[in-house]
Amino acid sequence: MTSSPTAQQRLDDWLAHCERLHPKEIDMTLARVAEVRKRLGLRFEAPVVMVAGTNGKGSTCAMLESIALHAGYRVGLYIKPHLVHFQERCRVGGAPVPAESLIPHFEAVEAARGELALTYFEFTTLAILHRLAAEPLDLVILEVGLGGRLDAVNAIDADCMVITSIDLDHTEFLGSDRESVGREKAHIMRAGKPVIVSDPMPPASIAEFAAGIGADLRQLGRDFTYSGDRQQWQWAGRSRRFSGMAYPALRGVNQLLNAAGVLAVFEALYERLPISAQAVRTGLAMVELPGRFQVVPGQPALVLDVAHNPHAVAALAQNLDQMGFFPRTHVVFGAMADKDLGQILERIAPLVDVWHFTDLPLPRAAKAAALAEQFESLRRAGRLKAPADVQSFQHAAPMDALEAAAAAADPADRILVFGSFYTVGGVLQQGLPRISAGGGATQH
Repeated sequence: MTSSPTAQQRLDDWLAHCERLHPKEIDMTLARVAEVRKRLGLRFEAPVVMVAGTNGKGSTCAMLESIALHAGYRVGLYIKPHLVHFQERCRVGGAPVPAESLIPHFEAVEAARGELALTYFEFTTLAILHRLAAEPLDLVILEVGLGGRLDAVNAIDADCMVITSIDLDHTEFLGSDRESVGREKAHIMRAGKPVIVSDPMPPASIAEFAAGIGADLRQLGRDFTYSGDRQQWQWAGRSRRFSGMAYPALRGVNQLLNAAGVLAVFEALYERLPISAQAVRTGLAMVELPGRFQVVPGQPALVLDVAHNPHAVAALAQNLDQMGFFPRTHVVFGAMADKDLGQILERIAPLVDVWHFTDLPLPRAAKAAALAEQFESLRRAGRLKAPADVQSFQHAAPMDALEAAAAAADPADRILVFGSFYTVGGVLQQGLPRISAGGGATQH
């Protein structure tokens, strides 16, 4: 007698079905999603905040969620990609929804799509939006994926938009300069609605687009500002102020930029969603986001970061530099083949003593051998400011690489796992790894 499939297995079957539906992984258009959304009658009663940008989206969404939760609101969040389980992408009340609760919504999208072949991202986005719309929510937070103009999330009309940092990524879809990328992101704006820009030096295309459609542009440095010292920071907007705040629990050099944008969102939505200063303080103090400069104390120390483009890796290098002295830094790195791998390696190489390159379990990923070859080529060409005795190794999976790094590390060293979500997720499959110098790594 065969046992019935678990909810996780049934969800995995649906995800496999979504992967088979469309010949392309990315097929840029809003037409299919807009049509299925219409057939589903999908809409939200609660205020919707949409978050786009190159880096900082996840941190911004996490801070928005944490503050609103601590203000007593019921929050729905769509965030991506996931680290371990797909249902991490759909959060209600501060926690991922159960796998079984998503299945009826995959069934609803399947019934509504009819003859339309949705991509994996389109289908799963619609299923999660349908799941969130079934909840009694006070706030909906939606993270935009690639770009903005033709991203599936942009089929929803938001009440407030956020654009975080703008940098080059996915250039084959978004353009080869910041002005082009900014223009793509700007299409999440809606006429008359507030749009928060937390990039301190945004491309001019964002303001031009806002003016063209009559959006209420709120720009860092003009409509809201922040300042701080080593102990605390303060924020001032058009009509509200917060002072004497502790720094956000999320580590990193750019988190005040993200937090400043988050407070500008709550100022813009204050009439519908009032937030107290205490909720702001508690929400920022308690916010969590796995894999964003996540430091796991121990001997050696472990750092997890999903930085996978040059802009994010430059911030990661700065954060690592501010951690203090470690005799040696061991790195586990895996990434997609279409990333600017040369720039990524160049920006972090001066801090790395030992590289552990890893394969990842999907076709788009660069093989460990190719990463090692590119590293050696850059080193021979004099493009890497790497230690003279730098070493490199190759592994079949992230956990294999982490075990090797831990086995070779001394207690005073540090280990960094960074790159793709699949790299960090690969060492979190069974929970947070337990590291022991010279003894490898185990999961618990």
